[in-house]
Amino acid sequence: MTSAPNELHTRAATEPDGAVSELVLVVVSGKARGQRHRLGQRVTIGKAPDNDVVLPDDTVSRHHCVLERGAGGVAVRDLDSTNATRVAGTKVREATISPGASLRVGDVELILRTEPNRAQILPSEHDTFGEAIGPSLAMRTVFGLLEHIAGTEAPVLLEGETGTGKDVLARSIHVQSPRSSQPFVVVDCGAVSYNLLESELFGHERGAFTGAVSTRIGAFEAARGGTVFLDEVGELPLDVQPKLLRVLESGEFRRVGGNRVQRAEARIIAATKRNLRGEVERGKFREDLYFRLAVVPVTVPPLRSRREEVPALVAHFLTAAAKRDPRAASVTLSRDTLAALSAHDWPGNVRELRNVLDRALYVATASGQAELRLVDLPVTAAASQTNLGDFAPDKSYRETRSEFEAEFERAYVTWLLDRHDGNVSAAAREARMDRKHLSDLARKHGHKRG
Repeated sequence: MTSAPNELHTRAATEPDGAVSELVLVVVSGKARGQRHRLGQRVTIGKAPDNDVVLPDDTVSRHHCVLERGAGGVAVRDLDSTNATRVAGTKVREATISPGASLRVGDVELILRTEPNRAQILPSEHDTFGEAIGPSLAMRTVFGLLEHIAGTEAPVLLEGETGTGKDVLARSIHVQSPRSSQPFVVVDCGAVSYNLLESELFGHERGAFTGAVSTRIGAFEAARGGTVFLDEVGELPLDVQPKLLRVLESGEFRRVGGNRVQRAEARIIAATKRNLRGEVERGKFREDLYFRLAVVPVTVPPLRSRREEVPALVAHFLTAAAKRDPRAASVTLSRDTLAALSAHDWPGNVRELRNVLDRALYVATASGQAELRLVDLPVTAAASQTNLGDFAPDKSYRETRSEFEAEFERAYVTWLLDRHDGNVSAAAREARMDRKHLSDLARKHGHKRG
């Protein structure tokens, strides 16, 4: 076994030997399941009470193994145990592991993960990280952490609301990693059909199932030594989760319907709008898979908590639009319009801001306007300007209610589809609507989607 080529460091605090300042062993199975132990320079594991990590399981020897930190990683040494020590499923006498590795002591599984002390990791000195923009302290704190872990092999879990830019951060991590010359493969777990998810991840052989008329390469095979980005991993069905877990633990996979074992060499970056810890507690997501994915958990704050970034984001989107269409370069933005954008809550976050600007720019350039105007206000802003007391006396209750319901329906469908970039399947899942019904509503209100 070999150690990872890079280690996690912080500018503020590292051990003298350069190892990670905060490493934690998490027990994910057995009688001590859920226990966490901070890894010092030397940690002993076994059933006897004089061990640093006591595992009271029958398959664990009294003094089973020892872990020691060093410049090259964490060394694992088996102490002639009865039921062996395994790393990634392989029996070892001595091995070197890095954050994200699984360790099996007898029948008890532990995971080594990093839990950086955020007070020790200074905010980045830059207001960008790859393609991501964030001059606020909240985002520069995220950038500071990502700058340290981008060059490591550690899996990263990006959590945050829809539209906060998790996909941009994932791609930026890849670009700033040693794997940047290798493929970056995206699997949208919320948009892929339930029956095809396993094939999307691992590929399939011809004839593996009805409709498999040819061999297909999956994400892990296509990524090779690059990065697999599992977007909306919280939508992964429960029966597919163990198959992904086996790949992460063993580093091997087979195509659906195939027998040939292949190595999974890609790094994993996952993202979700769900609270995965809460999903684990509700039995909707496997705890062991969560620990494997969340070696480095990162929470991306919503745009409403960093409103000071709106002017910088607007400037960035307008510059990008001018590169696509030179006519957009002549469109100006008034101070009042910018103030209105900064005051909005943006439930769809950065994605919603970009979509609103794009719509306004299309209208401005098509009509030759010199000033950008918000022709399609976000639903919350529009609702705040509606006076519910302005009813027409010549209309009946039924007619009035019908008008308001139609306006609500149009606004809601527009907002919902904008949140998912027009992906009807993902939007219908979030709204708990029938996909066909949402498609019909989209066409009814002039959205050429679905």
